[in-house]
Amino acid sequence: MWDEVKRLSQAAGSRRIEDLFENDNRAAEFSLNSVGLLFDYSKTQLDEQSRAALVRIAQDADVEGRRDAMFGGEPINETEGRAVLHTALRNLDGGPVLVGGKDVMPGVRDTLDRMAKLAEHIRGSTVTDVVNIGIGGSDLGPAMAYKALGPYVDGPRCHFVSNVDGADIADTLRGLDPETTLFIVASKTFTTIETMTNARTAKAWLDDKGVSHEDRFVALSSNKEKAAEWGIPDARVFGFGDWVGGRYSMWGPIGLALMIAIGDKAFRAFLRGAQEMDRHFRAAPLHQNMPVLLALVGMWHNQVQGHATRAVLPYDDRLARLPAYLQQLEMESNGKGVSMDGKDLEVHSGPVVWGEPGTNGQHAFYQLIHQGTRTVPCEFMVAATGHEPDLGHHHDLLVANCLAQSEALMRGRSLEEARAICAEKGFEGDELERQARHRVFPGNRPSTTLIYPQLTPETFGKIVALYEHRVFVEGVILNINSFDQWGVELGKELAKSLEDVVTGEAPSTGKDGSTRQLVDYVLLYRSGAD
Repeated sequence: MWDEVKRLSQAAGSRRIEDLFENDNRAAEFSLNSVGLLFDYSKTQLDEQSRAALVRIAQDADVEGRRDAMFGGEPINETEGRAVLHTALRNLDGGPVLVGGKDVMPGVRDTLDRMAKLAEHIRGSTVTDVVNIGIGGSDLGPAMAYKALGPYVDGPRCHFVSNVDGADIADTLRGLDPETTLFIVASKTFTTIETMTNARTAKAWLDDKGVSHEDRFVALSSNKEKAAEWGIPDARVFGFGDWVGGRYSMWGPIGLALMIAIGDKAFRAFLRGAQEMDRHFRAAPLHQNMPVLLALVGMWHNQVQGHATRAVLPYDDRLARLPAYLQQLEMESNGKGVSMDGKDLEVHSGPVVWGEPGTNGQHAFYQLIHQGTRTVPCEFMVAATGHEPDLGHHHDLLVANCLAQSEALMRGRSLEEARAICAEKGFEGDELERQARHRVFPGNRPSTTLIYPQLTPETFGKIVALYEHRVFVEGVILNINSFDQWGVELGKELAKSLEDVVTGEAPSTGKDGSTRQLVDYVLLYRSGAD
């Protein structure tokens, strides 16, 4: 199904993106303004034919049918036999959502109300600090959201511990008062090795300080029995169905730390923003559907044009954790090598996703983006206004830099222009030519821009849901399961078998030479030998 679109890409050849703007309507025709967001993808090599071909690919893959199956509660996570219904967690104003013939919404609403009741109790208590202990989706989502919605934080300070490296929890606990610190243990099974290791350390810290565990722990888990063994009562245990994947879970109990920080009202605004994007995704035709277009542009760059990475560049310091969040969302979801029927993929799967906030990145890796030998498609995002009206000139400079970077990537600088610059600096002859070549920018490098009024809870909800649905669309077109993650299992299994080896309690027999050598190094230096 890729033949036509690849042929169109080859026919475009080295066509300059800026030449496409000879059509005065280019920007309007290759952008979408909906649900309060403007998505501009005009600075790409896409033309009407290639876009139409990509939409046909989405139609042939039955994106609309699979979308309806997902929202309908069908078990589209086929390798695990589960529904995929994180969208139900933000279905505040919608109707029933059925899984196996049972409406899950009463349970969702009850859990949300219980969360709100506990959150308000904590916000009105002596608790000054909340430590969320999780990993993966139980950490990246709420940690990102807490920073993103900083202007709305009016509750206890929140801290996030995920790494099993003891430095993470040690550095977090340093300076906290055990009398006013609450711990949230986020693990669906209450058995996640990294999370439970950190949780036990937190409990030992309280013991060491002589502080009772009572009312100091909350569990975000579906394993009430394990939580009870910890002494956490049912009233402080918040579970969720197996139809909520970890990296899609901050809309429910995994978002409790965020709710405590910003309050129930702002948290529900966050949910309603995502709900609005859900409704757009369900109702808009493919060619006017923002998640679909975002996915198709990404696939044009990756699967069609062969660009292996994607840079996500939010010009919003509060979205500093968004690239890391999207790394997990995309790379754990679509980092697969086989299709739903178990056959090898015919095209590459998801790209490497990375990035940092602007303008910091301009003084780091933008050099490679502008003048390196590989093309890196960029996804810019920026708010029209900031939250600091007294520092409006800062935001004007921020927006100017964001727009300038996408323009510079497209336009570049020709050798002739570089020669003129060097001549003005006084260079002549061969030295002028040498210096000029260092100042050439190839240009013709694609980017998209997502612009929004201001980073409010509602807007933030829309942005995260937009990217969730983008990943879904890409997965459907690739015919892979975006909702399992078997690739993380092997390393976990081997880590368990190595734990006793690393402590010296078991021999390294049977391990490869490299692993034995590395273990020997650890044991040698732990023993204090020279």
